[in-house]
Amino acid sequence: MTLLRHTRGGEITERQALTINPAKTCQPIGAMYAALGIHRCLPHSHGSQGCCSYHRSTLSRHYKEPVMAATSSFTEGSSVFGGQANLLQAIDNIFTVYQPDVIAVHTTCLSETIGDDIPQISEKASEKGLIPDGKCVIHASTPSYVGAAPTGFANMTAGMVKYFSKSTSPTKVADRVNVIPGWVEPADMREIKRIVAAMGLESIVFPDTSDVLDCPQTGMHEMFPKGGVTVEQLRATGDSAATIALGPICSDAAAVELTNKCGVPHTTLPLPIGLEATDRFILALREYNGGLVPQEITDERGRLIDLITDMHQYFYNKTAALWGDPDQLVSLSELLLTVDILPKYVVTGTPGKKFLRRMGEVLQERKSEVQVRQGTGADLFLMHQWIKNEKVDLLIGNTYGKYISRDEGIPLVRHGFPILDRVGHQFFPTVGYRGAIRLLEQILEALMQRQDDQCSEERFELTM
Repeated sequence: MTLLRHTRGGEITERQALTINPAKTCQPIGAMYAALGIHRCLPHSHGSQGCCSYHRSTLSRHYKEPVMAATSSFTEGSSVFGGQANLLQAIDNIFTVYQPDVIAVHTTCLSETIGDDIPQISEKASEKGLIPDGKCVIHASTPSYVGAAPTGFANMTAGMVKYFSKSTSPTKVADRVNVIPGWVEPADMREIKRIVAAMGLESIVFPDTSDVLDCPQTGMHEMFPKGGVTVEQLRATGDSAATIALGPICSDAAAVELTNKCGVPHTTLPLPIGLEATDRFILALREYNGGLVPQEITDERGRLIDLITDMHQYFYNKTAALWGDPDQLVSLSELLLTVDILPKYVVTGTPGKKFLRRMGEVLQERKSEVQVRQGTGADLFLMHQWIKNEKVDLLIGNTYGKYISRDEGIPLVRHGFPILDRVGHQFFPTVGYRGAIRLLEQILEALMQRQDDQCSEERFELTM
């Protein structure tokens, strides 16, 4: 990372074929995380052992929890002749030894380049009696050289619909909604379920990593923790009254698939991070509960507004730099604008056609003041160059931004994936009104702590 210390400002050179310190991670990590949100599911990486080890270790270091996953362990022979034999043997071994309800296969660069046909291999496994009665093998195509982790999350979540969702009746369950939460923390998924329940509705949240990657310490290792959406719930999604997809990049594909397959209408919203985005989520839920908003939710919103009022004097006219996943960046930018912080620099390495348009809608008349970049050259090297030319007051993003924070003396609020140098983030939601309160408190703490650290002795105040 000494490269960052040699970063120069001045003229920015456009890069079309080189990424330095990317603002993204690869597809299979997203697919593996989504698969962990199914109860008694073992993710399976169809590729080399090294790929699976990287994906598992990154998730384990972020969540500080053991992440269980299997691999086809490609050798030189598999790389030449294909991985069918490896996957057939793996399916047999996994069901025999670990006894999951579901094996969720995701592909890697190697198996995609070879062209392994996973549905055909799964069908052959079934014909050979390798898949026990009542057990399932699902899959998603997730080559690392296309898309990024949010894409892999979206593909695996859509795969859940393709393999499980069923419509058993023309009459839908009126007070039940499906919620596809997008790539958020386990605590966020728990908070989403709490909000839906407070609104008087039943929910099927999928995937659901609560009580999987934030499960309590009992002193006993469990191969399959108690959390996760069950296969029965996934099948029942086809009979729900509606689907609310949170985050177009991560959740829209599954919602569209469910509409096409089972006739369940869907609404796609931004991630409910911040006041306005959470308002949209609550208004969407009102469509299915008779139009009521309980006092509990109204009070939470009021507390957030009170906090914004108290904090506004410290936020006004500050600037921030953000990087990470598109769905999170859009909602975070809107939250910052709500409290009069300008998201001056925004980068994501995740490709897609919706991000730049959505950012434009959020920024509106402030669009000309903001640098937004997406794709190959949208990385932390570019971010650092921008900051060298004109500093910001705040950084918001994953752990990889800590080097910029240290070199430039700018406070960092850790958000997104991965966070490798702190513990506990998976226990605190940032969605909903409660989550916004938590997030704004973190931002204010970072700004005020930096003020305390840098001010002169005569300006070091007890009350600020």
